[in-house]
Amino acid sequence: MAIVPEPVLVVGSVAVDAIITPRQTRDACPGGSAVFFAMAASYFAPVRLVGVIGDDFPDGTLEDLRRHGVDLEGLQRIAGGKTFRWKGRYHENMNQRDTLETHLNVFENFEPKLPASYRKTPFLFLANIQPTLQLDVLEQAGQARLVGMDTMNLWIDIAREDLARVLAKVDVLTINEEEALQLSGEHNLVRAARTIQGLGPKNVVVKRGEYGAMLFHGDDVFVTPALPLDEVIDPTGAGDSFAGGFMGYLARIGDLSGEHLRRAMIYGTVLASYCVQGFSYEAMDHLTLADVQRRFDEFSALTDFSRAKLA
Repeated sequence: MAIVPEPVLVVGSVAVDAIITPRQTRDACPGGSAVFFAMAASYFAPVRLVGVIGDDFPDGTLEDLRRHGVDLEGLQRIAGGKTFRWKGRYHENMNQRDTLETHLNVFENFEPKLPASYRKTPFLFLANIQPTLQLDVLEQAGQARLVGMDTMNLWIDIAREDLARVLAKVDVLTINEEEALQLSGEHNLVRAARTIQGLGPKNVVVKRGEYGAMLFHGDDVFVTPALPLDEVIDPTGAGDSFAGGFMGYLARIGDLSGEHLRRAMIYGTVLASYCVQGFSYEAMDHLTLADVQRRFDEFSALTDFSRAKLA
């Protein structure tokens, strides 16, 4: 029987980034959580995007998204406005970065409006936006089969009560290690994830950068390393690309069992590994599903210890 992927909806930021790395500088890269998520997820399922841009957002990026089958009916364009802009500098190890500038522009007054055609989308991902906006989207979206979300340390600090209300309504939380400890108040990552599960999400994905990621699914734990790469060009958007691969695979397969959640972790890792091999989404732009599957198979071989035997 042929697979019929279900659509996935992402609500998040659309931005123009200025990136400084130890080797290169780019002044105007398409970015934002919704863009990276959509590009990654598009290899598995149809994507619907809700965000906001100004007149200065490059038309070429919109053409790229449409070429990937991303539905942009929910993308608001504010006449005379300027798009959210972020500038950052990465350290030599590419694991740490400093934010140099942030200009919210039209994103400051963003009010997500879901078109009628989006309101029953079965897979929903709430990218990193204010928790009050995430709650508003949940009210508009109805009963999705699977709701995922991301958050950040700022909302944990200043909007914990609203964040708790969102967490009580979602199925999957993706969060980095530092934020997981901050949100839970724990100093041990396993205890932190269990505490967060108690707040609502049955599944907690802890992103650990170059050390991979961990999935806490019910009582089960699944750990995946990052794919070893000989060079990282630009880490921006890696976490959002991971989330896109993760949610996109589940929307494609339609099976939310533990086995497929584990597979989703690997596909997420694969898309994140492509993301960091170029600036913005360049390295994800012209892949094929065969490319994705080949890297999945290579990754599986790297982690296969079933043939190991004691001498």
